[in-house]
Amino acid sequence: MFKRLIIPILFSLMLFEAHAKNPIVLMKTNLGTLEIELFESKAPVTVKNFLSYVKDGTYNGTIFHRVIKDFIIQGGNYDEQLVPRKNKGPIINEAKNGLKNLKGTLAMARRVGKDTATNQFFINVKDNSVLDFVDKSDQGFGYAVFGKITKGLSIVEKMNKRATQRKGVFPRLPVKNIVIDTVTIK
Repeated sequence: MFKRLIIPILFSLMLFEAHAKNPIVLMKTNLGTLEIELFESKAPVTVKNFLSYVKDGTYNGTIFHRVIKDFIIQGGNYDEQLVPRKNKGPIINEAKNGLKNLKGTLAMARRVGKDTATNQFFINVKDNSVLDFVDKSDQGFGYAVFGKITKGLSIVEKMNKRATQRKGVFPRLPVKNIVIDTVTIK
C-alpha cells in the first residue's frame, strides 16, 4: 500500500520539477555556440516574445549589428546585407521584474518609449546598472532582462573585441560580421 502511494507522488513531483525548469536556447554563431537560460517566471511576456522569434526562425542568419566595447553587443534584427527582419510589434517592458543588467545577461533593446521592444536584444558585456529600472518614466524604466548566458561567455567577450566601423545608420557595426547562424530550443 505504501509503495502504491509513494510512486505516483514521486512521479508527480518529477513532472512538476521538469515543468518548472526555465527554457534553454542554443545560439549558434560564427564564433561559437552560446547556451542561454530564459527567465520565464520573471519575464513571461518577454520570454514568450523571444521564443516566438526563435520558433519562426527570425534570428537565423541575423547579425550582431552593434558592438559597444565594454558595454553591450546588440542583435536580432538585421541580416548580413543589413536588411531588417519583420517584427511582430512592441511588447510591454518587464524591466521592473527585479532582474539586473549584469554581465552575461540578455535584455530587450528598445526605442525611446518604454514599451517599444520587438525582436532586438542585447547581451551585457559588463554589469550595467545604468540600464536597470529606476522609475516609471520612459528614460528611467530601464531594459528588461530575460535571460543569461550559461555557457559561452568567453565567446561574448570575443564578440566584444571585434573592430567596428560607421556604416550608414550603424555607428558601431562590426567590420567582420558576427552572424547568428541558428537559435534553437534545447
